[in-house]
Amino acid sequence: MVAMSGGVDSSVAAAVLLEQGYEVAGATMKLLDLPDDLSGDRGCCSLEAVRRAQAVCRRLGIPHYTLNFTAAFEREVVSPFVADYAAGRTPNPCLRCNMVVKWGELLRRARGAGCECLATGHYARVECGPERQRLLRGVDQAKDQSYALYGLSQEALARTLLPLGELTKPQVRQIAAARGLPSAETEESQDLCFVPGGDYREFLRERIPFLPGPMVDEQGRVVGEHEGLPAYTVGQRKGLGCARARSGGGGEVRVVLAKDAGANRLIVGPRESLARREVQVREVNWVSRPGLESGETISAEVELRYRGTPIVAEITAEEGDRVSLRLAEHDQAVSPGQAAVWYEGEVLLGGGTIL
Repeated sequence: MVAMSGGVDSSVAAAVLLEQGYEVAGATMKLLDLPDDLSGDRGCCSLEAVRRAQAVCRRLGIPHYTLNFTAAFEREVVSPFVADYAAGRTPNPCLRCNMVVKWGELLRRARGAGCECLATGHYARVECGPERQRLLRGVDQAKDQSYALYGLSQEALARTLLPLGELTKPQVRQIAAARGLPSAETEESQDLCFVPGGDYREFLRERIPFLPGPMVDEQGRVVGEHEGLPAYTVGQRKGLGCARARSGGGGEVRVVLAKDAGANRLIVGPRESLARREVQVREVNWVSRPGLESGETISAEVELRYRGTPIVAEITAEEGDRVSLRLAEHDQAVSPGQAAVWYEGEVLLGGGTIL
């Protein structure tokens, strides 16, 4: 079963697997209950996306199914997204969707329908070994999406096919055009699929209260008022209303340093204050290697955001599912709620959620 969003990547994934001799079926997940006049062409969640996926499957001569996961998506992705923002964190809902919905609900549905594997259009690779599956970066460094798959289990990886892992984006476009796939020129969507117009703040306003409160500097001095903590993200500079603090005729650019949900305070200061050497990570998933014993330390390259610059770090296991990272250099925007993912060369070792 190929998870098909109507885009060029999943379409080519289906075409490549078919040509490799697999028996293939396409499936598009219905994640939202939206009226047709509001859904527009919104990535994987629009009526148009379903129609494109159906057209691609007709072209390839394979069956297509539309599967309803609206309840699971609301429960496992949307509700935690809202709760994280209410608690002052900055979540990445796409990672959770991959772990819980796509490689959870969809993989179970695929297995129930008699499919041995689930395939997607992600630019990453799975290397099957005698004892363990390994997750590797995609060959196209500009499109590598292994970071987004760090939460997959060994069981899920054993039943995963990623046929685009060895291809570059231009090659994928060429394959789609050569085979006359309807999605050959489809543009990529960068917005959250469940946020109309891409404005997550308006989405949150409908679900949680935005309570104004003090905007303070690092010394606790009030420098302004915020409109509600969910409206801000760590590292944000624009829209603060006090972007520059005048001092001796000069100006200092302020950014969001932290969100104190308990006191409803937004803490701002110079960008340099975002730099951190120590980072705590919870809900760790070890992917391509067994987990560490408590107190054990390894060295790896860490990415603290999607397609972030890798930073060498010492990773030390703590009790439970936590690790601490000691970065070899300061990073400029460590956001609680985002994922930290670590690599050894091309191999993704593990990852977790930043505290």
